Amino acid sequence: MGSFKGHALPGTLFLIVGLWHIWSSVVRYVSDPKSFRVRVWSPVPGFGGKVKYLELYLIAVGAFIDMCIELLYSTHLKFFVNGVLNPSHMNDFEHSGMLMMFFIFGVIVLLSEKTSIVPLPEGALCLIAATAFTAEYLLFYFHSTTHKGLEGYYHILLVLLVGLCIISTVAGALIPTSFPVDLCSGIAITLQGLWFYQTAFTLYGPSMPDGCRLKDGMIMCRSPDSQVRGELLANFQLFSLVLGVLVLVAGCYGFAWSRYGNSDSDSLETGTTIDG
Repeated sequence: MGSFKGHALPGTLFLIVGLWHIWSSVVRYVSDPKSFRVRVWSPVPGFGGKVKYLELYLIAVGAFIDMCIELLYSTHLKFFVNGVLNPSHMNDFEHSGMLMMFFIFGVIVLLSEKTSIVPLPEGALCLIAATAFTAEYLLFYFHSTTHKGLEGYYHILLVLLVGLCIISTVAGALIPTSFPVDLCSGIAITLQGLWFYQTAFTLYGPSMPDGCRLKDGMIMCRSPDSQVRGELLANFQLFSLVLGVLVLVAGCYGFAWSRYGNSDSDSLETGTTIDG
């Protein structure tokens, strides 16, 4: 069983990072298509370079804070019962492990970019990011909290989006010059953040489908038909989010082209030149 805050907080982090990844990818491509490279993170320009690593600090610090909430606050420091891990808080322990992976990713990339301790190539950083997403995928797929019914359906769709994050990030390491791969990674992360929010508002907020309600820590639907309607609503919500993100990407590309566009993009997109 989750909560509104438990979904909204990670959703905010994924959404911010995903939107920034989309914008940065588009700007880098339209500015210089020939030298485009996949990046697992994107520097923030301006302010004399003082906020260059803002994305990495957001990932590391955000994951660390959320991890502390799950591990220290939610468990009330009751880690063990009768010499074993407290079975009442396995959900919190699992979430902490997932968040720790993203914290480690942020720290490793910071060390790689700012020091000479672990100077890793971009492909290796992509694979480390994919490892963090894989940990998240396994957490939600083999969750100790058994998600059933409508709640389970929303989490299945979340698992699919996490899987897309894994595939696109690994592809970034294998095809380091592909703009579609880099853009797909940003889209997948954005959709994951939006779906966290959608789950929070639908299952733990004011948008509960008709015929279903939150009772005794579980989502209960009064009939199979009510659950089916809820699942169909989830399909429509996901479709709407995908469509909205694609429209946003198209708008970002058009705006970025008008400000940073490079004429070399035309020949690359058409694959031809006009001879006199």
